[in-house]
Amino acid sequence: MTELQYAVHVAPQIPTAVPDLPPGLDRRWWSPISSTLIFGERDAVLVDPLLTVEQAQRLGDWVAAANRNLTTVYVTHGHGDHWFGLGTLLERFPHARAVGTRPVIEHAQRQCTPEFLESFWRSRFPGRIPDHIVLPEPLDDDEFELEGQTLRVVPLGHTDTDDTTALHVPSTGLVVAGDAAYNDVHLYLAESPAEGRRNWLRALEVLEALEPTAVVAGHKRPELPDDPAILDQTRRYILDFDELASKASSTEHLYRAMLERHPNRVNVGAAWGSARSAVG
Repeated sequence: MTELQYAVHVAPQIPTAVPDLPPGLDRRWWSPISSTLIFGERDAVLVDPLLTVEQAQRLGDWVAAANRNLTTVYVTHGHGDHWFGLGTLLERFPHARAVGTRPVIEHAQRQCTPEFLESFWRSRFPGRIPDHIVLPEPLDDDEFELEGQTLRVVPLGHTDTDDTTALHVPSTGLVVAGDAAYNDVHLYLAESPAEGRRNWLRALEVLEALEPTAVVAGHKRPELPDDPAILDQTRRYILDFDELASKASSTEHLYRAMLERHPNRVNVGAAWGSARSAVG
């Protein structure tokens, strides 16, 4: 039986035209985004095809260099930064099928309405979002195969947004966590009020129960390993945010307190956005 392997491509931080700047910052940045290739001897599955046209083109070059037949592209959740590059990628690999769960696709549809595309995504990344957005197709089962090995969808509910999933490879212990886990990057908590954060903590327990050997975060520092310990590190960040938000007197107070607890994580702008949503 084929032994599956994986590799991770990380699109680096890119500037975003968000005018709300934290103290001392002259520009906001978007967090690095990961895309994971799971492959056997002949075929491969790609998880999360990134955001911009340029990112998807570079990702396509990387996938082609693996010299595998790309059969499937799986989308873990509805946030556009993890799938808007799908159409660009499918131009390169037209025989691959793109899939996601029905709740993920419903969320994705809301992300690409003309109003939301213009007000949120195109305003932040002018000229970089694909003109034609291609949606994945609904996956009717909770698993699919790669060279005879099962890849299992793990519904997680709310993590950094609603209706998120992970992809589990039981034969190897790999979990591609989407945005349920962050690897040394500040969490995006702007869509996660107190109840959402509690749901996220439960999602982390679901992933830990799988006893993974490797966990790929949706946003990660490129040079770091995919250590399952990032699940507990993500939990610690959420618990710290809960504690500090309950005592914060202002957005800046919460922001600076989180940076003191987590001084080295990538993308402090995300911490500012989370603090803004919690305190106002």
